[in-house]
Amino acid sequence: MGFQNFSCFILALCILSQGLSMGVFGLACNWGLRSTHPLPANIVVKLMKDNGFDKVKLFEADPGALKALGKTGIQVMVGIPNDLLATLASGVHNAEKWVSQNVSSYISKYGVDIRHVAIGNEPFLKTYGDRFLQTTLPALQNIQAALIKAGLARQVKVTVPLNADVYESDSGVPSGGNFRSDIHDLMISIIKFLNDNAAPLTINIYPFLSLYADPNFPKDYALLQWLGCPSS
Repeated sequence: MGFQNFSCFILALCILSQGLSMGVFGLACNWGLRSTHPLPANIVVKLMKDNGFDKVKLFEADPGALKALGKTGIQVMVGIPNDLLATLASGVHNAEKWVSQNVSSYISKYGVDIRHVAIGNEPFLKTYGDRFLQTTLPALQNIQAALIKAGLARQVKVTVPLNADVYESDSGVPSGGNFRSDIHDLMISIIKFLNDNAAPLTINIYPFLSLYADPNFPKDYALLQWLGCPSS
């Protein structure tokens, strides 16, 4: 397909910003960069601005996308692919090099408003088994240390985007559940680390997939109209 980049707009969701408690809303999207016929980065950024997007998540630190986002006022979350977690977990020097190349340089040279670094993408999915269990937290800690050394820790916060399957509830009621037993202690350690560094916990939810699987699923919830998003 020639318009795979448009998926970030077709599936874009109204989300609550980090200022949820203050009632602050933002319009954000994922920008997928792996497509057969990618649009030029400056065109994608123009589409974002023309449609009122003020936040974007990149799944990797793509130079073209980051440069195009410079001085646009769009807040950026830069992702670290799962296959880099082992390298970043192996030593803080590797994390410092990554931050220098993919965060510091784009902030200072191009004026990119980087606000978050996403450590992996849903690394604890059940389908991955234990592949990333030993590397996610050390990578998170090393990137945080690198941001502190670079003087960026107050501006740029770390997070770990997690799939909702990190949490289970036998009763079906969220308040009656807990983190999966195989990652319970790890999740507690990650949450404590994020809290200690005033960083957010990120959970990816896909209510539109729930609607696809179950026609009786609440449509207003699936389409996020409870957040004030217009239906499409």
